[in-house]
Amino acid sequence: MFTGLIEQIGEIDSVRQTDAGRELRIRAPFTDLENGESIAVNGACLTVREFGPDWFDAAAVVTTLERTTIGDWKKGTRLNLERAMRPDDRLGGHIVQGHVDCVGLVAAVERAGDALLVDLSLPQSIEPLFVLHGSITVDGVSLTVNELRPGGLQLSLIEYTLRHTTLGDLKPGARVHVEADVIAKHVRRLLEPYLREASALTSLTDFSLEH
Repeated sequence: MFTGLIEQIGEIDSVRQTDAGRELRIRAPFTDLENGESIAVNGACLTVREFGPDWFDAAAVVTTLERTTIGDWKKGTRLNLERAMRPDDRLGGHIVQGHVDCVGLVAAVERAGDALLVDLSLPQSIEPLFVLHGSITVDGVSLTVNELRPGGLQLSLIEYTLRHTTLGDLKPGARVHVEADVIAKHVRRLLEPYLREASALTSLTDFSLEH
């Protein structure tokens, strides 16, 4: 589990294509890694396979590549990194699983005083999971929904976030990892049977009125 507070910005040193997916070597100033530990890399939970001074190796299988932007990463790509939280850590952001729900598209970027306003386009299926001033994870960063928009939402990035993450590099057309609040996902799952029943009753009522 993670919190969405970025510890370091890493950089892809090399990429190797395999039958199982892609193997990545990432440059990062971590000095006490362990093989098998989890690191959120731009919000995608990956496992440390090997490590050395200022680098670690991780791999992304084919299914992960299909759901993320990892297939686009190349040497020099900058990445937000967060190690898994400890039980005694402060939960400074929100509960983040490192499971990418969708890839969002940056629709617009605009300066507003000391903030950067970013409009994200999202798949319709995931839109109900977000609420005004609720939590969202974008490329591994815990953020607050600034405004809900048709087809997506708006983020307001403060100067600290721009300095300590890669989000200051965002441009229109960029693809980003999006993870919804896990609590919202569980609530929707629990309500689905009741929503289907309500929808069926509404359809039946409409049919009766028409006939």
